[in-house]
Amino acid sequence: MTAIKAIHAGLRQLGIAEDDARDLYERQTGARSLRAMTPRQHDAVLGELRRLGFKPASKGGRKRLEGKYAGKLQALWIAGWNLGLVRNRDDAALEAFVKRQTGVDAVRFCHDAADARAAIEALKGWLARDGGVDWTRDSAMVETYRQDDAYRIASAQWLMLTGEPKIASAFWSAVAVIISRTPDPYSPPDREEWIAVMNDFGKRVRARKASRKAAA
Repeated sequence: MTAIKAIHAGLRQLGIAEDDARDLYERQTGARSLRAMTPRQHDAVLGELRRLGFKPASKGGRKRLEGKYAGKLQALWIAGWNLGLVRNRDDAALEAFVKRQTGVDAVRFCHDAADARAAIEALKGWLARDGGVDWTRDSAMVETYRQDDAYRIASAQWLMLTGEPKIASAFWSAVAVIISRTPDPYSPPDREEWIAVMNDFGKRVRARKASRKAAA
């Protein structure tokens, strides 16, 4: 695991939100963005996270899902978490969901192509139906980033947060703040940046749902 990935893992484990994370970066290094730091500064941030209680996953912990299709399934499950649909982001909950929906066990859906497709479609169907994710493919799209699953998920999150069915400049302004740069069609967010966006939006979505539930 790279230092940046370890830092993101530590922030998630400790429940440190985006603004608080940037304050932590600045206290340790003087910079508010991981992209602006040197490797030594990354190590300093990681050391502070460990001091605060971050414990990287050890080999002796519960075995994660493994197999050719496990990564895709786990990514969709975390997307459900960030859309406020999934209550438990652990792999065990993912296994239970797929088993209920398809009758397929984890060993099969992580290794067999046909079973994996059934599990993936079950998850994507749920995210579309209850999360508003538009999986429609359009090869005529000029902006290739619009075909990115992460963009589709972030767009659905934005709709939940703002009620705006059309992605406007405010969406990209929010993305720019999270990734510490201004994206454009020629330099859209990369995979790690989209993950940061989805995680940030996810915290807002879950907080909003919790607030509404408490008020009900």
